[in-house]
Amino acid sequence: MQFDLDEALIDQILFAMEDQDGDFLLDTQEGIVHTLEEIEEAGEDSENEDRYIPLPNWSSNDGFRLMEKFTAGLKNPPVKNELTHALDRGRGVFRAFKDVLSQHPEVERLWYAFKEREMRRTVIDWYNALREEWGLERIGEEPEDTEDLVLEDFRFRPGTTEDTEAAKVLHRSCIAELETNFERNQGGPMPAFLLSGSQQDWQFPASMSLVAETSRGDFAGYISAHQYENLLSIEALEVYTEYRGLGLAEALLTRLFEMVQQQKRDIRYLQIALPAQFEGFSRVLHRTGFQVYESRYLCRLNKALE
Repeated sequence: MQFDLDEALIDQILFAMEDQDGDFLLDTQEGIVHTLEEIEEAGEDSENEDRYIPLPNWSSNDGFRLMEKFTAGLKNPPVKNELTHALDRGRGVFRAFKDVLSQHPEVERLWYAFKEREMRRTVIDWYNALREEWGLERIGEEPEDTEDLVLEDFRFRPGTTEDTEAAKVLHRSCIAELETNFERNQGGPMPAFLLSGSQQDWQFPASMSLVAETSRGDFAGYISAHQYENLLSIEALEVYTEYRGLGLAEALLTRLFEMVQQQKRDIRYLQIALPAQFEGFSRVLHRTGFQVYESRYLCRLNKALE
C-alpha cells in the first residue's frame, strides 16, 4: 500500500478534507482520492485496506481551532478584535469569520496562506506516520513565506508631492494614536513639547520617500527620510492600523535601504526614533542592522508638585 505523496495528491487530499459532507478514501494503487460512491460504483471493495485508506482526520472542530490559532497570532489589532468577536458568536461562526475577512483582503490572503500551510502540515504528519509503519524515513516540509504572499498585494513606489495630503492624513492619525496611548498610560494629556518634534520634523516628500498602496490603489503607508550631510534620518514610518502586522513597515524600510544603495549617495548612517508603544518593531530594526545609541525616559510628577 506504499505510495508517493506529490503536490497533485496533496491538493486532492486538502480538497477532500474541507468537504465535510462527503466520504473519501485514498486509492493507494492509483494515487487518487475517490468518494465512497465512486469506489462502490466501480465494483471495488472499499474495505480493502491494502488498497483504500482513510484520509487525515479533519472536522469542523479542527477548522474552528485553526481560526482561533490564526486570530491569536494576528498582529493587526483592529482585525484581530473583529475576528475574535466573530469567533464568539457560536452559531454561524464560520460565516461570520469569512465575512470579516472579506472586508480585509490583505488579511484574508494571509488567512488562506496560513490555512493551507497548517493543513498541509497535517497531511505531511499523516503521511510520515504511514512511512514510519513502512520502515521508511520521514519527509521534510518546505516552509512557506506567507508574508511575501501578502506583500504581493501591495505596490511600492517613490513618494511624490501628489501624495502629500494622503501622507499628512495618515500622519495626523498616527499623532492622535500617540496622544491617546500616552494619556491612557500616563493618566494625562501628552505634553506639547513631545509633539513639537514630530510636527516640526515631519515633511513629505523628503530627501527619500516611498509609498505603499494596496492593489485597489488605497494609500496604506509611507516612509520619509531626510538627509543631513552623511546622515539619513527617517522622520516618519507610518502604516494605517488595518494594514499593520503584515510586514508592510519592514518592507518599506527594506526598500529604503535598496534606494540608498541604488542612488549611491554619501550616506554613512541611518537613524530612526521609535515610540515606546511600537517597541515590538525593534526586532525588525535589530534584524536590519540598527543598534540603540540613545534611550529617553519621561517621568510624570504628582499633580501637587506640578
